[in-house]
Amino acid sequence: MCGIVGILGKHEVAPQLVDSLRRLEYRGYDSAGIATVHDGHLDRRRAMGKLVNLSDLLVHQPLAGKSGIGHTRWATHGQPSTDNAHPHRSGPVAVVHNGIIENYKELRAEVSAAGLDPQTETDTETIALLTHHLMQGGLGPVEAAMACIDKLEGAFALAFLFDGEEDLMVAARKGSPLAIGHGEGEMYVGSDAIALAPLTPHITYLEEGDRAVLTRAGATIRDAEGRLVNREMRTVQMDAARVDKAGYKHFMAKEIAEQPSVLSNALNAYLTDDGIALPDPGIDFTKIDRMTMVACGTAYYACFTAKYWFEQLAGLPVEVDVASEFRYREPPIVPRTAALFVSQSGETADTLAALRFCRDKADHIFSVVNVPDSSIARESDLALPIHAGVEIGVASTKAFTCQLNVLLLLALKAAEARGRLTPEQRDEILTGLRALPGTFNAALDRDEVIASVARKLAEARDILFLGRGLMYPLALEGALKLKEISYIHAEAYASGELKHGPIALIDKHVPVVVMAPKDALFEKTVSNMQEVMARGGKVCLITDSEGAAAAGQDVWRVIQMPSVPDVLSPILYALPAQLLAYHTAIAKGTDVDQPRNLAKSVTVE
Repeated sequence: MCGIVGILGKHEVAPQLVDSLRRLEYRGYDSAGIATVHDGHLDRRRAMGKLVNLSDLLVHQPLAGKSGIGHTRWATHGQPSTDNAHPHRSGPVAVVHNGIIENYKELRAEVSAAGLDPQTETDTETIALLTHHLMQGGLGPVEAAMACIDKLEGAFALAFLFDGEEDLMVAARKGSPLAIGHGEGEMYVGSDAIALAPLTPHITYLEEGDRAVLTRAGATIRDAEGRLVNREMRTVQMDAARVDKAGYKHFMAKEIAEQPSVLSNALNAYLTDDGIALPDPGIDFTKIDRMTMVACGTAYYACFTAKYWFEQLAGLPVEVDVASEFRYREPPIVPRTAALFVSQSGETADTLAALRFCRDKADHIFSVVNVPDSSIARESDLALPIHAGVEIGVASTKAFTCQLNVLLLLALKAAEARGRLTPEQRDEILTGLRALPGTFNAALDRDEVIASVARKLAEARDILFLGRGLMYPLALEGALKLKEISYIHAEAYASGELKHGPIALIDKHVPVVVMAPKDALFEKTVSNMQEVMARGGKVCLITDSEGAAAAGQDVWRVIQMPSVPDVLSPILYALPAQLLAYHTAIAKGTDVDQPRNLAKSVTVE
């Protein structure tokens, strides 16, 4: 969730560390800091809030040195404060950490008994204290760091820096991602390849349990059992790591506008003249009787949508689970079951843990990810990239629509393999899919209409979203988007469930957003709208031209979308949900790209 960067360089590293941390801001954070070694002396600077505060501090209190580590913190243990900010230091040791140390209280008692008292509320400080304690016992820096790591329970990505050691850094990962960058006479560590992109295109991803000792000459990596290992060096495409707003006010606005182009890229990657082509080794859906889908947040709603597609198109039973609950209830997995995991980052801790739970139980492990080199992708039998490009805004937009796109293609592939879809039916849907980027472009023209509705929604304290069938997961996603970035309380319900309790909430102060294209369920949804309006509720209907004409004149607001085949409506209707949330947040004056308390990549359970 936090951001780590480390540099053993040839030049002053403080500016490079801050610049690299700036590229990790999208992850979410509440404080930041750096530590360097200069003339053998270890020192650090830390600041609350945005990176600009750390930059200002460094102007007045410069930090020299060509070796350093940096961190953006998202609080887990201990409230956001300068004292709790990373890097943490004890004597000759400074450390930055992503993750959670579950046994920190026991370790804290151990170092306190040795006379090293904690100065913060964090679990991370315990790592520095314990390493310091081990060095006092006669171990060298590397040996002390390794012995400390052996004692840690929980999830972590770590980088250690030591007083008097200008050509040494120790790194380790367990449950949180960490990568090593290779330069010419320089070495780097980063929690995300984006952080290292300006420094080097050559990246080695540490695997679970790996520990690395870095000098400017290179890195020595050992696995969790202490065996020397070679990890593949990969070349990261620099264009894929570019992070800029391209003239937009917010990354979210840019990423919403990019959806026509990224959808086109994804379709081009999977569609050929002969139909749908999956990467090798492909998927034989004739050998699959059930599918289990697991994800978190927005990715979970993508899975929920896909459940309708797989069951209706392919006749394949699907179970959808929230990753944070899945493995703890220890669900039985019957033979001929495939497990599918969806994650934008490919590093979501709960989703990765669920994948590992399924490793020896499911017949097949598939994943839908945006980062092909991520842990989830590497640990899958087949990883399906969504081709969304780098997504910086915390609230997922283009990644969601690209996830839906790939999941629909998978459902169509399954339907065809299982004899549930004729080539003519498949081609009809694929024709609509190929036209979808253009349809998105047309829908973006509704931006000002949606903005005018959003300005009214911004006055509400509570908002309900309703949908039926394929629109029910989209209603859930719309409510999530709104509360994520506008902080307005929003809930979503299946339209038919309204009268089973939620209708008690309806009055003139509670707007109700209804997502309802003119499909087979439209008339039933109109009945639910009438129930809302009869009780003074204000209905904002998102529909197509036929739906707008059929809904009548009593609807408070109508947002009219282009018409698409019913099966494609969830992908298109993600757009008005995103724009409603975006413009409501603008009207409220909230931080659109970095909403409070949230992180982009959730790498702790």
